[in-house]
Amino acid sequence: MRLSIEKFNVVIDCSNAGRLAAFYTNLLGWVWTHPHANGWAAITSPSGTIIAFQEVEGYEPPVWPWSVGKQGQMLHLDFHVEDLEAAVKYAIECGAKLADSQYFENSRTMIDPEGHPFCLDMD
Repeated sequence: MRLSIEKFNVVIDCSNAGRLAAFYTNLLGWVWTHPHANGWAAITSPSGTIIAFQEVEGYEPPVWPWSVGKQGQMLHLDFHVEDLEAAVKYAIECGAKLADSQYFENSRTMIDPEGHPFCLDMD
């Protein structure tokens, strides 16, 4: 058997779904399609991809890079950009932080307002 998947959604754990929905709506220019209610919020891309945010009691932000005894990242999002310097500047204006550790010349690891790492990558 093989799954036939044409579209998929991503759900990200957090302590404040509204805050992350607002951040990623601003960062990506996607539409906030599922208002913050009952611990959930979601945004949708022009192609229909959804990133949802789910509030989790006792949420502990991941530590990046990984550290013994700390909550590590489970996944991270990669966004391809044409101008890395401008994208980093914009992400910071939206509320992200540049991660202390960087490993590649053509990408920057950023931290969103809930502590999740995401990468801005040059094509």
